[in-house]
Amino acid sequence: MDAEARQKLEETTRWQPGEVERRVFQDWLDGGYFHPEATGSPEENFSVAIPPPNVTGALHMGHALNGSMQDALVRMNRMSGRNTLWVLGTDHAGIATQSVVEKRLREESVDRHDIGREAFIERVWEWKEEYAARIKEQYQRLGASCDYERERFTLDDGYALAVRKVFTELYEKGYIYRDNYMVNWDPGSRSAISDLEVENREETDTLFSVRYPVEGSDRVLTVATVRPETMMADTAVAVNPKDERYADLVGSHCILPLVGRRLPIIADDHVDIAFGTGALKITPGHDVNDFEIGRRHGLEEISVIGEDGLMTEAAGERFAGMTVADAQVAVAEALREEGALSGQEPYEHSVPFSHRSGERIEPLISLQWFCRMDELAAPAIEAVENDVVSITPPQWKRVYLDWMREIRPWCISRQLWWGHRIPVWYRGEEIHVGEHEPDGDGWVQEEDVLDTWFSSAIWPFATLGWPEETPELKAFYPTDFLTTAREILFLWVARMVMTGIEFAGDIPFDNVYVHSVIQARDGRRMSKSLGTGIDPLGEIDEHGADALRFGLLAMSSTQDVRYSDAKVQQGRDLSNKLWNASRLILLNTAEPAERSVPAEPAALEDRWILSRLESTVGSVTSLLEVYDFAHAAQEIYSFVFSELCDWYLEIVKPRIYEGDGELARVLLHALERTLALVHPVMPFVTEELWGYHPYRQGHLVAHSFPIADPTRLDEQLEAEFAGAIGLTRQLRGWRDMAGVPPKIVLEATGVADGVPEFVFRLGRVTLRGDAPAGIRPVATVAGFGILPSEGLDTDALTARLSARRGKLEDELQKIEGKLGNQKFVDRAPPEVVAEEREKLEQVRAELAGLG
Repeated sequence: MDAEARQKLEETTRWQPGEVERRVFQDWLDGGYFHPEATGSPEENFSVAIPPPNVTGALHMGHALNGSMQDALVRMNRMSGRNTLWVLGTDHAGIATQSVVEKRLREESVDRHDIGREAFIERVWEWKEEYAARIKEQYQRLGASCDYERERFTLDDGYALAVRKVFTELYEKGYIYRDNYMVNWDPGSRSAISDLEVENREETDTLFSVRYPVEGSDRVLTVATVRPETMMADTAVAVNPKDERYADLVGSHCILPLVGRRLPIIADDHVDIAFGTGALKITPGHDVNDFEIGRRHGLEEISVIGEDGLMTEAAGERFAGMTVADAQVAVAEALREEGALSGQEPYEHSVPFSHRSGERIEPLISLQWFCRMDELAAPAIEAVENDVVSITPPQWKRVYLDWMREIRPWCISRQLWWGHRIPVWYRGEEIHVGEHEPDGDGWVQEEDVLDTWFSSAIWPFATLGWPEETPELKAFYPTDFLTTAREILFLWVARMVMTGIEFAGDIPFDNVYVHSVIQARDGRRMSKSLGTGIDPLGEIDEHGADALRFGLLAMSSTQDVRYSDAKVQQGRDLSNKLWNASRLILLNTAEPAERSVPAEPAALEDRWILSRLESTVGSVTSLLEVYDFAHAAQEIYSFVFSELCDWYLEIVKPRIYEGDGELARVLLHALERTLALVHPVMPFVTEELWGYHPYRQGHLVAHSFPIADPTRLDEQLEAEFAGAIGLTRQLRGWRDMAGVPPKIVLEATGVADGVPEFVFRLGRVTLRGDAPAGIRPVATVAGFGILPSEGLDTDALTARLSARRGKLEDELQKIEGKLGNQKFVDRAPPEVVAEEREKLEQVRAELAGLG
């Protein structure tokens, strides 16, 4: 390195990410490393399509975790020589984005209807431009090596054409149709939403018991309902055909209270004999199950709740125009006045709410567009059953298959302005469905837009230029990997598999990894409204992107994990440790004339670190390949922080300062491979350090990823060295426990055969033959007798040893008591019992050493 670089490295004693990250990332962009040529085949190449964030706002911690996982794999594969593409893009997110823009308009005291559809859509595009740019910058701050030159958006012109083509082809095949059908109506967004956008909550409502007089009889059918406000839409009362109490009433009629309408009494197997009185009011217009019963029995379908959430004229003059909540109170009072209300009680049950608006769902019959899914689902089921698409962890494969085997028609229309307007045009009785507007006058396009997930379903191939046969599509489809949250396994992942097979002719990806859910520090979900959200950029500003990336990967070991500040700090500590270790090597090691490292270096510690390095390369690579990011991060931490820095560099420090030539080759070789190994997880600090390395040729991002060299592996040496490190730890641990000042070099007796020199140097012990006459060791540590030494306070030492002995004896008694309890041994998990037995041996060994 030149003098200026050397001075800079000398002066920078700690890793300072804020000064480096933006410069390094710009260097990567300028180098074009993230923008591959569209050459080669999908089998040779590696590609990932980013799960597109919604343009509703800033990235959250889930995006940061997802991005860190993808980038680790993308960088590793790029460094491994594969032509690698990571497609970047954002989703228009129909309901969510329209909602936030409408909220902004309300702050200006403006309603979207005041300005009209065209002007409103212009306002949403302005929002999109602002937030898409912000999201792109946030990914860059994270270090995501996406192809920023191939950025896509689910409403850009080429993508919109692909969406229209998919709709048209599905319509022509008879899969897409229009029908009056029961839908989940969200009064908050004034739109139908899919089953997958509904979340059920436990609510306590009032269960009302209402008397329905049987026509021509003094008998009464008592019906239990939590929704008396819908009873004006009742068209039958149903009983179970096996219920002998009502067998004679089936086929007769009862009278609807308040209204006086004759209702047929029907028999249907759906009715639960044990619920309430066993008689069920049937309201096909406002209940999913009642709708199905009504269709089976040919019942009239009446709607008394409108799309605005208010009671309609069909509810009667007394209730029309009321909110649903007010109508319930009013209807209950009217029933009480009529003497038709026989009782009420609290009732806890599951109630559907919109995941989007938070409003309670109203089941309504509505004219909507649907897509029949059975034909599309069959090959997508087969692909996952046969692991052509592999889902990890494996329990999500079962969940995917269970849902797909019970798949229902998909309501794909939404009553919104922002989104892909359905490519259907009407002119009188004529209907045109196609990719382009029909010729001629008088055509009016469908007002509704498509469900956001309809357009998202074609993301992996539409982003590569489909339906055109583009070079990108030929080179990078199918993609290799998708990491996603479990809550969109059906909303998105399953639908991508279906459309990929149907339209692109192949699965959209080979592997799906369902990643952890990052919770708030207290275990609640991360939420801006709850005040539990954690801003990734705030963490990057405080700790650096590498620390956050490492921390997120290290904490991602289960499906639900609390955000761990300790793991992020561990990443920051690792960055600093790597920085200072590299400084030690680079500032004190001249570039050797010969770079190659001998097959058998003379020094034991050199052979050990090279073996450990290759073992770590192999294990980290294997762990990343099976998406075990947490253990890969911890393997990196253990090797770099402990073995390389705390042990190896401490052991060889005297040799560094002596200018050992062979050591210089080992150090620079080990540092180069370590930086390359760590780079996919912590790209910024490794790239910056590589800039000072004398072997540097080009950026580390384009350096080859290390492949484990089996010729360097020596398991026996590693085991022996681990034993020597264990001896050193025992000596150091005893010194700390005994309060021996670091400046004191202890004398000890014992045999040093086979014990490496560094054990005594780092343990601050001088080994002599026998003890002087009349002098007894004050303690035995790791087989060595510690002798009284000048400056060693033996009285204080005796007191400390006595206190420690007492603590260990208490601990020994507890452990022996546990292991002597046969119930504990039989019932506790085997690993817990083994851990207790290991602790027992450790305590006994330490007690023996205390003498």
